[in-house]
Amino acid sequence: PSVPDFLKELSERVLVFDGAFGTWVQDRDLSAEDFGGPDLEGCNEYLVITRPDLVAEMHAEYFDAGVDAVETATFGAFSFVLAEYGLEAEVDAINEAAARIAREVAD
Repeated sequence: PSVPDFLKELSERVLVFDGAFGTWVQDRDLSAEDFGGPDLEGCNEYLVITRPDLVAEMHAEYFDAGVDAVETATFGAFSFVLAEYGLEAEVDAINEAAARIAREVAD
């Protein structure tokens, strides 16, 4: 919905959002290869690049469970955190990919 529609809905009822992306990922028994190699293992945000199918599946599962909206998979997708994995130059690409995946599933 548009912003005015969203605000109208919010004024009339409680909206339910997704959550616990990290916990959802941990339940998937992923390998280092899923993350892009051993040096990137544990960088959940990079999954939007290496496993966009998995991130899309997560969003779809939340919608199937009845949420009103999903958030992007970008909890730690900023340069300070991504620098731990040498991915600080990928901030824009990661955030854009995460937004694209969430938008495609929402549509």
